[in-house]
Amino acid sequence: MLSRIISTDPDKFADAYWGRQPLLSRAGELPGGGFTDLFSPADADELISRRGLRTPFLRVADRGTVLPATRFTGPGGLGAEVGDQVADDKILRLYADGATLVFQGLHRIWPPLIEFIQELGAELNQPLQVNAYLTPPGNQGFATHYDTHDVFVLQVDGTKRWIIHEPVISEPLERQAWGERRDEVTATASGAPALDVVLRPGDALYLPRGWLHAASAQDARSLHLTIGIRAFTRYTIVEELLRLAASDQRLRATLPYGLDLTDPAAIGPALADTVAALQEWLPTADPEEVADGLRERVWPAARPAPIAPLSQLDFAEALTPDDLVRARHGLRWRLAEDGAEHVVLRLSGRTLRFPAYCATALRMVLSGEPYRVGDLPLDDDADRLVLARRLLKEAVIVPGR
Repeated sequence: MLSRIISTDPDKFADAYWGRQPLLSRAGELPGGGFTDLFSPADADELISRRGLRTPFLRVADRGTVLPATRFTGPGGLGAEVGDQVADDKILRLYADGATLVFQGLHRIWPPLIEFIQELGAELNQPLQVNAYLTPPGNQGFATHYDTHDVFVLQVDGTKRWIIHEPVISEPLERQAWGERRDEVTATASGAPALDVVLRPGDALYLPRGWLHAASAQDARSLHLTIGIRAFTRYTIVEELLRLAASDQRLRATLPYGLDLTDPAAIGPALADTVAALQEWLPTADPEEVADGLRERVWPAARPAPIAPLSQLDFAEALTPDDLVRARHGLRWRLAEDGAEHVVLRLSGRTLRFPAYCATALRMVLSGEPYRVGDLPLDDDADRLVLARRLLKEAVIVPGR
């Protein structure tokens, strides 16, 4: 999937561009013939008019200002007791007057993008999100800004001019949003750009986090997809280390009575003691504990492939030893011993417990390859069916057809 949106070899992309500099890829350099199979203007109309779309899956921006949802939503009508469904007539008027429509979280609601992002996220080993931006001719949805996550921009329809400047802060964290550096951003944006390009249908642009950008539609409407890549950084590890450092009593110790924390001279000794204690503790940090903590942050950021609950339960009820099953795509898991007689299967947000003799069968069926239920390494078909049915009902495995 990555080769569909970059014009260079993936290894070169990783070495020369990833997190470092923008990459412009023209349609003629990419396979696939554009991106309308992922999302199109007709798809935008479908979402607005026929899918009961609600906030926050749609935002509307007018000349850099995000409009309140009340400007474009209304009641769902008889039998739909919600008050924030997108109103197609209100959207029509706002868009006609120059507002940009932002379709958010399309990786959760639009089937072609659900599948595409699932595969691309697995290839990058990163959690991803997708928004679409539909801008009227000659309009600009947002002022010059930077994102705290990397993005791939895929031009679907029309043309859009992108003016890009180098960062005012390299590799910003999520807490270092551009609004805190508005004056720096404005000053930098007034200078010569690092890149000034017009994206046409089928073009793609990679932007690392922190790079300033502003985009404006040209003579026709513009529709583009933005794939956001969440930034897990070394600071992510630092945050987990600090959480674990609470196990050290010296770092939990009460500060001296009456200490003025706003006085640099007063806090000097306490600061020195704290730094010394932290330096002594850090080499004792256990990678296993750090990974356990990070797992609780990383795993929930990306959802596994969707399942069909009714079909899944029907399959489980009718399961036979000849049926094929496989792990759910994108499922994050870890199998660990739990005493001598049990193993635990750790998933995002939950843990399942099994007899220890199931460990080999669990590893086999979770490997990703389809397996015949009757081939699972357990004593008999009755045990195999019990295990497979439980995993199906827990949404751990799916039919392997």
